[in-house]
Amino acid sequence: MPLWRAAILAIVQGLTELLPVSSSAHVIVTAKLLHENMSTPANALLLVLLHTGTMFAVIVYFWRRWVSEFLSSWASFFEFAKRAIVATLLSAVVGFPTILLVERILGHGESKAEIEALFDKLNWIAAALAVAGVLIIYAGLREARQPEKENPPGAQLVGWTEAIVMGILQGFAIPFRGFSRSGSTISGGLLAGGARTEIESFSFAMAVIITPPAIARELWRVVRATHHAAAGPSLGASLAPGLAGMICAFVAGLLALRWLSRWLEAGRWYWFGIYCLAASAAIACTYRLGF
Repeated sequence: MPLWRAAILAIVQGLTELLPVSSSAHVIVTAKLLHENMSTPANALLLVLLHTGTMFAVIVYFWRRWVSEFLSSWASFFEFAKRAIVATLLSAVVGFPTILLVERILGHGESKAEIEALFDKLNWIAAALAVAGVLIIYAGLREARQPEKENPPGAQLVGWTEAIVMGILQGFAIPFRGFSRSGSTISGGLLAGGARTEIESFSFAMAVIITPPAIARELWRVVRATHHAAAGPSLGASLAPGLAGMICAFVAGLLALRWLSRWLEAGRWYWFGIYCLAASAAIACTYRLGF
């Protein structure tokens, strides 16, 4: 892939991975407009590196806050770890069967199709974006009408109810391209009664926990696809645009997180849902045009 195309995809990935608007939906649409097939081993490796860049952006952006909230003492870390582990396990318990069910239903009983291939379809992405948009708008408007909550000294930053709801919603979001994980978890936390800043911190901590296994899975798919692929561009040749893209995704991710934090803390969360509905309509039109 030319370096300029990798840079465009990296910026799109970096901005939309961390905003609640679904990076997979935007990257797939952008790739189609650039006439790039993201299922090839070289381009799949590019996506792995882009996800790595955004993961490091999350760690850099939230590190001081996490140290203050979760790592200030062993007691704080232990309470955070319990909630994070339960939420992640719930994501797996919900997400894995959902993937199998969707693959079976959309595969029409034929040979098992991978979820990535099934949802590389703009009509399904548009539908998932619309559902995410409705959830974000509802949570944002409902929360905006209530005064911002502040935890009393010594209170747990994220309660069990919020952690459980966020874990379940993350599980449902994992298989569906267009259904943002950050959008679903933060919206779920707000609906469960959590405070904005604490819900944001916990949501992205959950994302950092689940991202390395997801990257490892994607990397395994790249290796397996490379082993079975016919002769073509080597992965080594795609390393340079991939590393450049990772840096672009890292910078774009930091900017996206600043944007998200400001709008969330200002009670403008629902605006991301409005964008999701508009993007859903645009993607549906793009599908109708034959992309």
